[in-house]
Amino acid sequence: MSSFESIYFFLGLAAFFAGFVDAVVGGGGLIQTPALLAAYPGTAPATLFGTNKLASVVGTFSAAVQYARRVRIPWTIALPGAVAALAGAWLGARAVSVLPGEFLRPLILVLLIAVAVYTFVRKDFGQQGRSTGRSKSADQLVALLIGGGIGFYDGFFGPGTGSFLIFLFIRFCGMDFLHASVTAKIVNVATNLSAIGYFALNVPLLWSLGAVMAVCNLAGAVAGSRMALRHGSGFVRKLFLGVVAVLILKLAYDLTV
Repeated sequence: MSSFESIYFFLGLAAFFAGFVDAVVGGGGLIQTPALLAAYPGTAPATLFGTNKLASVVGTFSAAVQYARRVRIPWTIALPGAVAALAGAWLGARAVSVLPGEFLRPLILVLLIAVAVYTFVRKDFGQQGRSTGRSKSADQLVALLIGGGIGFYDGFFGPGTGSFLIFLFIRFCGMDFLHASVTAKIVNVATNLSAIGYFALNVPLLWSLGAVMAVCNLAGAVAGSRMALRHGSGFVRKLFLGVVAVLILKLAYDLTV
């Protein structure tokens, strides 16, 4: 096997596992982005971030379709969130060229620790849906704020986007883990498309590599979404905590080296 084939095999495998994890609880970028950076250390980060989005959007869209066949989508939350995420991710992608992402790492680490502790302590968190007690328009405003804020974060920095979306949809929109996951996928598709649009217009992307990784990511996403639907919210909660824990360790390590 040539070095070229070895790189594609390595990145295809990473894309498969990223798609699997991302389909269930988000956090696939934790696998896929470092793999791209390791395989192409001399390539501009913006090119690799854009290529990562090319691979991710196919798997994320597939996972959303898989969930939609079995879980009712809360469109009154998903659509406003997705629209706001489109704008937020575009602005976030533009900010990459202006602001260093490094200054976000300590803040994101603190937020992830808070998310993990809250989810672990609240054993019933996300096990069942609940009413928010707000009006429909108030729920839509909350969805706009979540979509716009996390959309900007995804375009600018990215790690843990799906996990943050799931947590916020459960905490502030009263969803269970499965409904929060499908809603997060729809919003995440919007952030990926927006970021791809910006990167494609401004930096060269690795289109052939992105296509190969997209196919592998798609296969992982199909497997992950089917497993999540089969095992329900309890399984998703456990994997969610596992992914958040790994994200915490990864960010903590990055801050110390």
